[in-house]
Amino acid sequence: MHSQQVTAEPPSNDRVERDSTVGDVPGVRWSPASGADRAPFIFDVIIAGCGPTGAMLAAELRLHDVRVLVLEKRTQAASFVRIVGLHIRSLELMAMRGLLDRILQHGRQRPAGGFFAAIPKPAPKGLDSAYAYLLGIPQPVIERLLEEHAIELGAQVRRGCAVAGFEQDDEGVTVELADGEQLRSRYLVGCDGGRSTVRKLLGVGFPGEPSRTETLMGEMEVGVPQEEIAAKVSEIRQPYQRFWLQPFGEGVHSVVVPAAGVSDRAKPPTLEDFKQQLRAIAGTDFGVHSPRWMSRFGDATRLAERYRVGRVLLAGDAAHIHPPIGGQGLNLGVQDAFNLGWKLAAQVRGWAPETLLDTYQAERHPVAEDVLDNTRAQTELLSPEPGPQAVRRLLTELMDFDEVNRLLIEKITAIGIRYDFGEGPDLLGRRLRDIDVKQGHLYGLLHRGRGLLLDRTERLTVGGWSDQVDYLADPTAVLDVPCVLLRPDGHVAWIGDEQQDLDDHLSRWFGKPAG
Repeated sequence: MHSQQVTAEPPSNDRVERDSTVGDVPGVRWSPASGADRAPFIFDVIIAGCGPTGAMLAAELRLHDVRVLVLEKRTQAASFVRIVGLHIRSLELMAMRGLLDRILQHGRQRPAGGFFAAIPKPAPKGLDSAYAYLLGIPQPVIERLLEEHAIELGAQVRRGCAVAGFEQDDEGVTVELADGEQLRSRYLVGCDGGRSTVRKLLGVGFPGEPSRTETLMGEMEVGVPQEEIAAKVSEIRQPYQRFWLQPFGEGVHSVVVPAAGVSDRAKPPTLEDFKQQLRAIAGTDFGVHSPRWMSRFGDATRLAERYRVGRVLLAGDAAHIHPPIGGQGLNLGVQDAFNLGWKLAAQVRGWAPETLLDTYQAERHPVAEDVLDNTRAQTELLSPEPGPQAVRRLLTELMDFDEVNRLLIEKITAIGIRYDFGEGPDLLGRRLRDIDVKQGHLYGLLHRGRGLLLDRTERLTVGGWSDQVDYLADPTAVLDVPCVLLRPDGHVAWIGDEQQDLDDHLSRWFGKPAG
């Protein structure tokens, strides 16, 4: 069979043959596949994993009529109610797709500051966003809402199914499930978590550092008054930043406490583990009982060497893991999906420029590197040792300077990201905030996942790219530049006022014009 077969260890080949649809893939031999040997394509894209990343990616693909199947090994959604936070950039993405109002009904807003290493500093004034807050929302709820959104758009989701192996060739990917069933698609995307089966079978390296410390986290009831808890937590958190008991509602508290050491994360902690560590650190176990859920997390930090091998890609935790400090993990994965979705759809639909899909790794890999670095730094600042505590005190003082505080909050919330699109104004490569336009709000024009030319001169045109790019002439738009071309993910792809220059950039991002 003319393919790369992946079931346990991927083969290693010295010769590389190039296929124009997949690019150069070191270590993988590409050769033409015989159509007679292959089943017809049932799907364009198969996604492994229906967490927030997989569900968001499925929805983005369906906006472009891509046939999508999502495989989720869990038979039902998670039952625990851990609260996760949607940061500013993720809230903007939800607004771009018309999802924010639905999501806001299930969450609780809180100020955007105080996230970097849990240093209690308010966010600087004048953050460049209409959504300058954090939205706390139960993880099962955001997963359900994103899955429902994908299904409403036409994605298929199959639970109790997991990828067991796959073969890829120069035309597509044959995916084998645990029960032996085989499915055929043009692409496969691994959104199956930090222990990603897809990544392991693909043979992509996952370098980084293993866990040095572990933290227990859970939600449970307590047996002492809240006043006593608050006093003890205030005392203990001076040296132990990884310690708190916070009311969750209905008598339940969120409990976080350092673990005794690094253990097998596949084995969940017990209530007795929590009691022992609470007594060791606080001198009391607070009478904890009746846990809703219990888990442990480490500070392992790893980044996939590459996000794409041929027709198989990685996103979310399958591509990067890091400590949950600052609450960036879910957000990073959703933003991966938003970046990848329209590009992969363009590849499937046949209008993608030659190197468009390669920009997924070129743009998102450096973002993940930055997140891993800032979580490493935050982890050090949470140490009770004298050296890190001295640095923490110094940084706390430095954050009184607006520039320092703004830099850190823009890192955590991802609104400071600037992709490298070449030389140009500072706005080039950045996301554009949700400004007022004559038709309402800018993000309301991006619900369909298309590009947008916002023209204050009223004399430009998208011409033969109207199938992929919408046009709005609005001389009243609050912009410091004459015109901007927005990609479907809301990043500024071009700034100017000359038609030929615009056409060149339309070709760069949206392929050849029609007609």
